[in-house]
Amino acid sequence: MVTKAVRLYGEMDVRLEEFQLPEMKEDEILAEVVTDSLCMSSYKAVTQAQRHKKVPEDIEENPVILGHEFCGRILQVGEKWKDQYQPGDKFVIQPNIGDKRGYAPGYSFRWMGGDATKIIFSNQVMENGSLLKYQGDTFFEGSLVEPLSCVVGAFNAQYHMKEMYSHEHVMGIREGGAMALLGATGPMGFLAIDFAIHGPKKPSVLVVTGRTQSKIDMAEKLYPVKEAAQNGVKLVYVNTRNMEDTAQTLCQYTEDQAGFDDVMIFAPDREMVSYGADMLKYDGCLNFFSGPADTAFSADVNFYDIHYNSTHFVGTSGGNTADMKQSIELIENKTVNAAKIVTHVLGLDQAAETTKHLPEIGGGKKIVYTHHKYPVIEVDKIGEISENNFIKGLKTILAKHGYLWSGEAERYFMNNAPDI
Repeated sequence: MVTKAVRLYGEMDVRLEEFQLPEMKEDEILAEVVTDSLCMSSYKAVTQAQRHKKVPEDIEENPVILGHEFCGRILQVGEKWKDQYQPGDKFVIQPNIGDKRGYAPGYSFRWMGGDATKIIFSNQVMENGSLLKYQGDTFFEGSLVEPLSCVVGAFNAQYHMKEMYSHEHVMGIREGGAMALLGATGPMGFLAIDFAIHGPKKPSVLVVTGRTQSKIDMAEKLYPVKEAAQNGVKLVYVNTRNMEDTAQTLCQYTEDQAGFDDVMIFAPDREMVSYGADMLKYDGCLNFFSGPADTAFSADVNFYDIHYNSTHFVGTSGGNTADMKQSIELIENKTVNAAKIVTHVLGLDQAAETTKHLPEIGGGKKIVYTHHKYPVIEVDKIGEISENNFIKGLKTILAKHGYLWSGEAERYFMNNAPDI
């Protein structure tokens, strides 16, 4: 079986290649990928290569397929798994497949990753319950299940005392409490705003910060204060760029200026971690969400508060399988509108270069349609592209949906964009 895939050979050495997959074994599954969502974690893998903990040392001889946020269809099922999976089933993948080495699809394997037309799932994926059925009506939202699960996992990992001085913890954010999302003006922060407003546990006060006004304005446009209020959440957007005492200023938005029950950090910034910790009230929980590239990253934290005010800290890296399943339901039921974070779409022919330049491109999630070749399209700026018949049709659809990517836009793209 021939496939086309983007493979990593070394630091910044990423190549789109056509090659032969091995014959599928009886305990494996052959699948086609339809969409992959590009992730900054893939950029880290590209820039670090063998220095990355999930990337094998022998990639120069045995390159790995990039991409871990992908969705597609099952083509063929090995004998071992015929009772659980069927050809034609749509799937999403939980990258944390239980490998003791920390290996994961999209970082570590020769035949398994999202930036490809066809792949082979190894037995370990199914054994770990990491190949999940998906019944959403779009593929691109399936590719956003994994990033949403990271946010869901972070919310689920928060914890608080059942009662004062209790050693029994209640998991999750404090319902009806005060919550701050610091540096939350990127795609993951946007998902966190959406989930805080629409999820099963809601804060009564939600403060969202950023340092770039245009990004804050975009967040407020996508997640209006009025919509949050309709869901019982007082939502406040704050630009912290020129604040002198950020912790004290932000705490003024909480009841009696007592501080926050839940604080999440969406940027690997030492100062932000320090003032985020200072914002916690008694039994407050801080989640360091953003993964730093610096292995020696540290920040000053007040241990007086840890001792006397029972403040505590968690760090989450990705979601587990239960978080993935919850995220699938959120997307299938349209509780969370993941389409709001899609800012670019592209063909597989552009995936390598786009991954290498993700920090420069900015914006939200970039959706790769793996069976097509097409230049990168910035969704809300499609009017700036010289019009041809393809763009005219796509522009009409986007205008209908408020210049958000949609199932209609996806179907049009897949039916009309050139095959790779």
